[in-house]
Amino acid sequence: MTELLSVAVLGARGRMGSEAVRAIDDAPDMQVVAALGRGDGLDQVVASGARYMVDLTIPDQTESNVHFAVEHGIHAVVGTSGWDGERLDRLRSLLGEKPDSGVLIAPNFALGSVLASAFAATAAKYFESVELIEMHHPDKIDAPSGTAVRTAQLIAESRRQAGLGPMPDATSHEHAGARGSEVDGVRVHSVRLRGLVAHQEVLLGGPGEQLTIRHDSFDRASFMPGVLLGLRKVSDHPGLTVGLDGYLELGA
Repeated sequence: MTELLSVAVLGARGRMGSEAVRAIDDAPDMQVVAALGRGDGLDQVVASGARYMVDLTIPDQTESNVHFAVEHGIHAVVGTSGWDGERLDRLRSLLGEKPDSGVLIAPNFALGSVLASAFAATAAKYFESVELIEMHHPDKIDAPSGTAVRTAQLIAESRRQAGLGPMPDATSHEHAGARGSEVDGVRVHSVRLRGLVAHQEVLLGGPGEQLTIRHDSFDRASFMPGVLLGLRKVSDHPGLTVGLDGYLELGA
C-alpha cells in the first residue's frame, strides 16, 4: 500500500484553508495530519509528523512559516501573497542550505488561470498593446492581485525576449490611478466588488483587432486541483518554484 502524503494546513479555519482541508482529506493519496489556525504554534506541525505543508495564512506570517518548514525538512506549498523580491531572495538563500527541500509559491492555484496567464504571455509578443483587469471580492487585502502581478511579469518578460519596446500611451493628464498601476511596464487595473470571487481579463490590441483572454473562478473549489497538484509534485522540484506553471507541461 502506498504511503499517504502527510500534510499540515496553516490557515485551516479560513475560507481557502477549510476548503483545502476538505480537498486533501478527500484525496486518496494524502491526509491532513495538522490543521492550524490563528494562534496555534508551529511545533504542532513537527509533532504531527507532517512532511508537507500548505500555507494559506496572511502576508505577515507566511515568510516565517515557510522558513520554519524548510528548516525542518518539510516541503511547502504556498498560496499566501506578499512575496516580494527581498523575501524570495531570503528564501532562496535558505533553500541553498537545504537542497532537498521544495517550495512552491503559487499566486493562483486555479489551473485555468495559470494556463490563461501562460497563453497571455505567449500572445503578448504579437500585439502592440496589453493591459490587465483583475476583479475580486472587496475583502481582498492586496491590489493588484498576486495573479495579476505574476501575469504582468510573464507578459513583460515575453515582450523583452521578443525585443519589443514600451507600449504606446499618449496620456499626459490623468486623475491619480486612472491608468491603473504599472507592473514591469504593463498596466493593471483592480476592481473590488461584492459578488465576485476571482476574475482576470488580459486585453491585447493590435491594428484592427483585439484578443481577450479571460478566466473566472466562481468558487474556491476551483483552486483545489492546483493545491493537490502542487503537493504531489513539490518534492520532485527541490528549491524554489514561483508559479504553478513551473509544474505544468507548457512547452518551451
